[in-house]
Amino acid sequence: MRRLVYRPEAAADIRAAFEWYERQREGLGDEFLAALSKAEEAARANPLSYGVIRRDARRIMLRRFPYQIIYRVVADVIVVVACFHGRRSPRRLERRK
Repeated sequence: MRRLVYRPEAAADIRAAFEWYERQREGLGDEFLAALSKAEEAARANPLSYGVIRRDARRIMLRRFPYQIIYRVVADVIVVVACFHGRRSPRRLERRK
């Protein structure tokens, strides 16, 4: 399986989402992280099977939560550039690489 690396912006996205869900209900943040972990496993197992959304960036949707992981495959590494809420404007991602 390929190695997975988070860009600092993506890690900040995840922290913010986790904290928001924990404020809504204790333990919900952990459920978010579990859904994220399953998406990571799926991406690592077969990274090229998910749709290209722009240039070489791909997207995998989290189950149960309205988030998507945006990543690029670079050699044998999966680089996560964002953990993005589905209702936010995708224009916010244009500067991330």
